Amino acid sequence: MNRYLKESIPYYKWMLRISIPTMLQNGVTNFVSMLDNIMVGQVGTLEMTGVSIVNQLLFVFNLCIFGAMSGAGIFTAQFYGKKDTDGVKNTVQFKLFTALLFTALGIGVFLLLGDGLISAYIQEGADPAEAAAVHQFAKSYLGVMLFSTFPFAIAQAYASSLRETKDRIVPLVATLIAVGVNLALNYTLIFGHFGAPKLGINGAAIATVIARVAECTILVVWSHTHTKKYPFIRRLFTSTTLTLPQIKKIAVVSMPLVANEALWAAGMAFLNQCYSMRGLSVVAAVNIVSTLNNVFNVSFIAFGCSIGIILSQLMGAGKKDEAKKASMRMIWFAVFTIVLVAIAMAGFSGIFPKIYNTEEYVRTLSTTLILIMAAFMPVQSFLNACYFSLRSGGKTLITFIFDSGFMWCIVIPIAFCLSRFTDVDIVPLYITVQAIEIIKCIIGYVFLKKGWWLNTVVE
Repeated sequence: MNRYLKESIPYYKWMLRISIPTMLQNGVTNFVSMLDNIMVGQVGTLEMTGVSIVNQLLFVFNLCIFGAMSGAGIFTAQFYGKKDTDGVKNTVQFKLFTALLFTALGIGVFLLLGDGLISAYIQEGADPAEAAAVHQFAKSYLGVMLFSTFPFAIAQAYASSLRETKDRIVPLVATLIAVGVNLALNYTLIFGHFGAPKLGINGAAIATVIARVAECTILVVWSHTHTKKYPFIRRLFTSTTLTLPQIKKIAVVSMPLVANEALWAAGMAFLNQCYSMRGLSVVAAVNIVSTLNNVFNVSFIAFGCSIGIILSQLMGAGKKDEAKKASMRMIWFAVFTIVLVAIAMAGFSGIFPKIYNTEEYVRTLSTTLILIMAAFMPVQSFLNACYFSLRSGGKTLITFIFDSGFMWCIVIPIAFCLSRFTDVDIVPLYITVQAIEIIKCIIGYVFLKKGWWLNTVVE
């Protein structure tokens, strides 16, 4: 055991050096998002429900961008591990082009299909006046939020590239400034303080747009004024060695990840739609649970990201055996740590829902669902770490099968049948969906032990 710990500690330290700034960045972002959500919740339940629906739809877009950046990021990290500056530059150029393409596609989908997508979350038989109000709130909020998609995508391209080349501080600082702007503007525009108009949920949307523009501007300006530190930024827009075969190679690795993130996010949105079959009160409760969960799950998401970057850099340096040995050690460290986080989250289950200006039933249901989510958080931590480990070698088809394949072939059909063809209550339905993921843990463990994911994509 002493030898095991002695060999593992360097990996744990490496993980923490990468993951702590990411935790801080995502933690502050999600904490401010939680405050935003609470502010919107003070406006009213119907407004909060409308915003929740739009955020679930935008979640799909955000994860598509994340998938595109992650696919190219495998090459970024491995090129960096290989000390190939031109290779890193090529992947950044690929990221920027992909960000523009996906933003255009996302805006087109929301403009053409937005009404129908919003309506899918409003249960048939709901009070017509309430349903119409929720639909209008959601449509109005979405109209403003579309302006945030472009700066968000470009910021992700720059921030992910800096993190993959061992700079976690600048993305953190940019995020801290952005969330400060967002919080201040939310307080001002939602409630009409300091002489500003009282804009309600549209004020929250405007604040988000301005904050994302600020974050994007900071990252772009900083990167292009520090080319000595980031040599891959030099002549980023004026020259390239990116060839068509390289584009195809990155695309082949990236597209399964993009498809996976899109399908997984769509699957989560579909699950929430299944929950919504139990009424608009459930939509509000799930929104409260998701808000708190987003604050606490930054820990296992950051651990997963750090594991993926470390394993990619090891494989880029040709150290496949070391990568295999390190993977399980880091995964179990992440799971053990998340048990403590889950206990802390459970402690907020009876307190957090009381902050919202909503019905008592919504608060009680939220408390129950938070406890369920906390109980399954170690499972989610293991799955997240498995996902990033399997992804790190560029064998993204395995990742696709493991993640969204399981979601759509197993989880979604069960949730669909239970929500449509039975009268099972929301609580056992929620527990069932979470418990199914234990099967996925077994599959992930087998995939990791087989070593199919070990691969160097930059040879």
